[in-house]
Amino acid sequence: MSEQDITEEELPYIRQWLAKKYLTHKHNIYKFNSKYRAGTLGLIQKGTAYLHVIGENIKDLFIPEDGLGLANEGDLVIVQRLLGHRGPPSAKVVEIVGKEQTYSVASVIIKEGHKSLVDLKTEYPIGVEMSPQELQGYEVGDLFKIDNCENRILEKIGNIKDPKVDEKIVLAQFNKHDEFDEEVLKIARSFKPVNASKYPKRKDLRDLTFCTIDPVTAKDFDDAIYWDDKNETLYVAIADVSEYVTPFGPIDTEAIYRSFSIYLPHRSIPMLPRELSETLCSLQPHKDRLAYVFEMKLDLKTLEVVKSEVYEAIIHSKRRFTYEEIDLFLEKKLHAQTQEEEEIFRWINKLKNVTDRLKEKRLQEGFAFHSTEIEMTLDENTNLVATTIAQETPSHGLIEDCMLLANKEAAKRYKRGIFRIHEPPSQAKLQKLYQELAGIGIHVEIKSTIKETIDSIQKQAKEMGIVSEVDTLIIQAQMQARYSPINVGHFGLGFYEYTHFTSPIRRYSDLIVHRLLKAINRGDTQEQSYVLRNIESLSMAISEKEREAMIVESEYKARKYARWAEKNCNKEFKARITSTDPELRAELHDAIIGAKLHFTSGADVALFEDVIIRIDKVDIAKAKIYASVVAKVDQ
Repeated sequence: MSEQDITEEELPYIRQWLAKKYLTHKHNIYKFNSKYRAGTLGLIQKGTAYLHVIGENIKDLFIPEDGLGLANEGDLVIVQRLLGHRGPPSAKVVEIVGKEQTYSVASVIIKEGHKSLVDLKTEYPIGVEMSPQELQGYEVGDLFKIDNCENRILEKIGNIKDPKVDEKIVLAQFNKHDEFDEEVLKIARSFKPVNASKYPKRKDLRDLTFCTIDPVTAKDFDDAIYWDDKNETLYVAIADVSEYVTPFGPIDTEAIYRSFSIYLPHRSIPMLPRELSETLCSLQPHKDRLAYVFEMKLDLKTLEVVKSEVYEAIIHSKRRFTYEEIDLFLEKKLHAQTQEEEEIFRWINKLKNVTDRLKEKRLQEGFAFHSTEIEMTLDENTNLVATTIAQETPSHGLIEDCMLLANKEAAKRYKRGIFRIHEPPSQAKLQKLYQELAGIGIHVEIKSTIKETIDSIQKQAKEMGIVSEVDTLIIQAQMQARYSPINVGHFGLGFYEYTHFTSPIRRYSDLIVHRLLKAINRGDTQEQSYVLRNIESLSMAISEKEREAMIVESEYKARKYARWAEKNCNKEFKARITSTDPELRAELHDAIIGAKLHFTSGADVALFEDVIIRIDKVDIAKAKIYASVVAKVDQ
């Protein structure tokens, strides 16, 4: 790490680690001494673990039984390598830098006749001491945000009886927040509306009939498209966030901390202030906007990009469409009302033929998975009132393949940067998958490639009418996609190189890619080095933030399901078995769909069998629904 990147908060740690000889300091650069490594602890089994080392091309280290000390899975640690040790490369923990659960939520409960402060999820006592007198001042169910490193209460966040507290619970456990500091907001509000005359070096594309296609609820329009049919050229214009968010400024610091926008059923928690994410950066219709544009000429015979350019531009989106509107147009149920719409619809028709062929070609190497995404409708008190299955429609496919093409082109422009990688599944996970599938009557014939084997499995699943269920099992057997400075390809998409370029309003990774591509375009090697100098740790941190955002979103939904289930205790519903080993689990398949069920007793049921269940009890604190099977659904 470079000297200039170290914050005042980090400086004491750097000094301590220099004194302990964990680090070396040379030419204004801090590096780990060859004897030491840092990373996060992986799966712990029988007192042993693996260290996922931070850094490029460094293999994981084995931590033997006597080398863990007080460290737990997920902790950030410094280890000392055990040189001359027999067996795999090994190490022992010398310092715990950060606990995986840095923050948690505590609740006041009645235990053995007395009020007690316990962890909300485990009901174990927490490290914070609260006297009986203090506890008497609080109600049962009162909730507190806890700093586990300093063992102190940060704030009271509400009471478990209030459904609106669910949002505060899921955000508190990762120290996430909606509000921006006044300093950040002040800068965000200081930008003037786009004045094209002040950007003479940008390519002026305002005459092209760009349009955006997004969900009806969207406010942040990252991307706009235009198809030049005469020249067989696709333009993908992306919000030029890097023009406004400069490295290491207050907005950038907050954007790194958040790394992703979080989408809850009733609202979003943006990565950037709304003055940028929903206004100045958003490619709104009928407004001049700064964009970073990929212009890609295709060979329509081979569907290869024969020439591409990426450059800074000004666009003027002519129309904001919803997915539903474009679907209606493609079904010939929506007709142009203006001359501009007429032109847009003309080229969308032609582009749709191109993207359909692009998808067909893509699926020769990559996969099409049909996992179920559930959308929730909440009332004004954030109680669950309805669920629907999100539908993948032709308009989604059109936009997806335009974005995939731009992301692929971006990744081709550098050898080191941020890549979106997805490694092939391990043999152990594949074997477990094949065993599960054999149990439901799918005969797995091992072909010459994983792709051919999975295609064969999906074909059988389609014939059995369990496509999304089997696809979910296949997805669970795979590695999780992540960010990396080293390209190893994207297994799921079947791409040799891939990155994220198209959503800088809501993903920090894309903002880094924009900065890198701009530096490459200018031939500015110093700026390239500047963007990349901490790219290993940054890739790891962004991947972790992505995981956190996903947990926040899924746990919030689990809490909404639990509150709904509590009001429906002792009632019977239809459900589908989703797991029989290591334990029995199911998902609701009724008027409400997707709620995960745990069982109070076993039952003679098969994987993916439809059953009638009774909701027996609900643990609101842990967001768990317990049920029992009362009958099987006649097939």
